[in-house]
Amino acid sequence: MGKLLVLILLVIAGVWLVKRALREAARKDDAGRPPPAASEELVRCAHCALLLPRGEARQAAGAIYCSEEHARLGQQGGRGR
Repeated sequence: MGKLLVLILLVIAGVWLVKRALREAARKDDAGRPPPAASEELVRCAHCALLLPRGEARQAAGAIYCSEEHARLGQQGGRGR
């Protein structure tokens, strides 16, 4: 009975140590990453209806586009694809 109790305690201690090591490793990984960018307002491309952050959008002729090509093409029939 005493050996079984010692074995159970060793298994519990081992699981606890592994979990603790994994938590610390994950914490170190997160410390090296840059903080997430502040969320920007999403806008829709007038040509293809793609949603993208306002900072990445192009504006031409009073409309918002996702790329220079779509700004050049304008609003001509892009939604039905």
